[in-house]
Amino acid sequence: MTWVAAVARLRARREPGALVTVATVRGHAPRKAGAKLVVGRDETWGSIGGGNIEAVAVDRAREVIETPDAEPELMQFALNDKVTGRHGVQCCGGAVGVLLEPLPVVPAVAVFGVGHVGLELARILARFDLDLHLVDTRPGQLADERLAVLGDAVAQVHVHHTPLLPEEVLAELAPGTHVLIMTHDHAEDAALCDAALRTPGLGTIGLIGSAAKWSRFRHRLSTEGGHDDATIDRIKTPIGLTEITGKEPAVIAVGVAADLLRTFERERG
Repeated sequence: MTWVAAVARLRARREPGALVTVATVRGHAPRKAGAKLVVGRDETWGSIGGGNIEAVAVDRAREVIETPDAEPELMQFALNDKVTGRHGVQCCGGAVGVLLEPLPVVPAVAVFGVGHVGLELARILARFDLDLHLVDTRPGQLADERLAVLGDAVAQVHVHHTPLLPEEVLAELAPGTHVLIMTHDHAEDAALCDAALRTPGLGTIGLIGSAAKWSRFRHRLSTEGGHDDATIDRIKTPIGLTEITGKEPAVIAVGVAADLLRTFERERG
């Protein structure tokens, strides 16, 4: 497996890791500059030469994986018989610098309903390194020309057209995915709220709408859905920063995105 595929696998699994690269080489060394090793909690892919260099790098990478907000770091190795490493001696005769870069778990967000607000929110979130799921029952909302504004996205954008049962997408989402429910249809919103509360492992659940809408939904979730108050309280409504009161789609989207960024910060902490 290539290192690119290994990084993609960790991201898809939502597992942290580290990318280890031979950055500099002087004299003789096991691998040339550019050689890469991907380290996960339990697996590794690739090699930077084996021996003491690789073993020490793997040990350190796994320490970094468990460190919040870890920074990249450069490790230096002298390869001669006068230096005894943690895992033995390598006497190739050269010196190697190894760059260790953390690969944290990126946030994941699923937006159910890509209408005016949903699209504005997608445009903002697409600027960040995260997994962004866009779900809608209406094919026109997910048309290529409409989503062309996301063409330069930093985020990995996943489009789900679900003409019948959008709640089925919930079961496909990775653990920890934050869910925002903002479809064009209140019946669809209600079904998604019920399904989200029944889906284990999700992150936060947000619902767009008025206090009157939430009052009706809350009653229905309790009487028809059989959810207790503590479970229903997992749903946050209204969404976004309540001190931002504008109703324009872009204004709502900015408030929702800002609130999500605060959530991401808490998760990293």
